Amino acid sequence: MKIATFPRIAPVGIAGLLVSFADRLSEPANRAALALRAAIEAEGMDGIEEVSTSLTSTFIRFEPLHLGHDTLTAHLREQLAAQDWTHADLPEGRRHFRIPCVFGTDLAPQFNEAAQAAGLSPDTAIASLTAARPRVLTIGFAPGQPYTGELPPEWDIPRQTALTPRVPEGALVVAIRQLIIFSAPTQTGWRHIGQTAFRCFRPESDDPFALRPGDEISLHAITPAELERIRTEDKTGQGGADIEVIA
Repeated sequence: MKIATFPRIAPVGIAGLLVSFADRLSEPANRAALALRAAIEAEGMDGIEEVSTSLTSTFIRFEPLHLGHDTLTAHLREQLAAQDWTHADLPEGRRHFRIPCVFGTDLAPQFNEAAQAAGLSPDTAIASLTAARPRVLTIGFAPGQPYTGELPPEWDIPRQTALTPRVPEGALVVAIRQLIIFSAPTQTGWRHIGQTAFRCFRPESDDPFALRPGDEISLHAITPAELERIRTEDKTGQGGADIEVIA
């Protein structure tokens, strides 16, 4: 049986390469993916058309008429050998978003169920969630939608076995030590534990994705009345969030 070694470079079609740092989520693997993406973008190598990241990998799309798999693979191997990317600095330009959120109530009806699955009382669950400052690991599933993590180990709760038919835009959901704020109404197998007025996707804006991989979020608890006030007064889509540049 062949043991997988990382980092690993694999072709993706005729115009892509995928550099993977692990086969499951970890902070070092996500750090490495983000750092490599930033380094490739800063280098500006001719023929590279796009660089993006998943939870543990960096994807490079290139123009095959100007750059071949072999040439790019050799270049990437040199980059990977130059340092330990799992300990690399995170990219510059990162921000911290402090987002108001209603936990539980009829706005987020699966909060108590999720807290119980984590082995926490409702008050302790809120304290744990508001003390956390998870990183935006990647954007996926829907435009601008952030996967953030990792939460403390007690939040390693499974997804549901059935789908919730619909959660609204701004819903905060949890599973497998990750939080997501939904960018659009959708069905989900993740438990709906909080509700925000934060708009992750703003198609009317010049920068439609509010969050970027490497940003960090934290949550602070508000009442349903406070959420309604924010929805009434906020015209920016920030949902009452405070934003601080951290790097």
